[in-house]
Amino acid sequence: MLPTRNGSVRFFRFRGIDVFVHWSWFLVAFYFIYARHASRVSLAWNALEYLSLFVIILMHEFGHSFACRQVGGKADQIILWPLGGVAYVDPPQRPGATLWSIAAGPLVNVALLPVLTFLYFRSGYWHLPEQLSGLPNFFYDLWVTNTVILCFNLLPVYPLDGGQILRSLLWYFIGRRKSLAVSAIIGTIGVAALIVVAYYRSNVWMGVVAIFVLSNCWQGWKESRLLKQMETIPRHEHYTCPSCKAHPLRAPLWICGGCQTRFDTFETKGTCPKCFMTFNKTRCPECGAHNLIQDWGVIKATPPPPPISV
Repeated sequence: MLPTRNGSVRFFRFRGIDVFVHWSWFLVAFYFIYARHASRVSLAWNALEYLSLFVIILMHEFGHSFACRQVGGKADQIILWPLGGVAYVDPPQRPGATLWSIAAGPLVNVALLPVLTFLYFRSGYWHLPEQLSGLPNFFYDLWVTNTVILCFNLLPVYPLDGGQILRSLLWYFIGRRKSLAVSAIIGTIGVAALIVVAYYRSNVWMGVVAIFVLSNCWQGWKESRLLKQMETIPRHEHYTCPSCKAHPLRAPLWICGGCQTRFDTFETKGTCPKCFMTFNKTRCPECGAHNLIQDWGVIKATPPPPPISV
């Protein structure tokens, strides 16, 4: 269960990536700024701290997006909501590509740690006017916030970054399907622990996070079961995806954009059997890449060498 563009406002666009802000983000901002008013000299410090949190989360999500594009994936949308941010990335279905796309987000927070540490310690030596006397505390709060975001995201609980990094590493050894199943199970165990902590601490916010994580663990488990079913479907052994080198399934997995008919594009050579619309490009169900159907090629057996006359 991830946030969608429904109820979100398009904030800006940077390098082809649209950034949306969910309406509930503004409610949380109002509560954050005014609820902590007593701990600040003015509301301005609270507002500045919240805006800085916005920037840190945004940098984290852009880290995911740019890394995904670097490995040939698709990333064109980021949504910010009360539980943080979500970068909609679609990397090639390879463990290395997925690992880099996910790990790049926390690496942004790692890179910010020495910067914020320097600013905090250095600001204590600055001769600041009375209006800026709270600057060292501001940098300290940013350091704490960035560290919490980093540590929380690195928890090995799917679908947090740590859980997806674990899944990518397991992918190398036990394959795509089993790595997803194992990550979903570990994530569910982690959710159980989170629910216990939320109950004893009477922390409603932590309970909401637990429900969000649990719903995504369930989705990951269902996806692993679907992948298991796909393993039993025969494949077109004479066609190979140019991007991920997988053989396509012998199944009606493609939908005609004209009449919405499902068909097997390799059985019909890219032509819809109902309306006869022709599709020059074919999307790979495994990695999502679009390639010309002729580029999938036909694997031909190498003919035996001619007999040698003696």
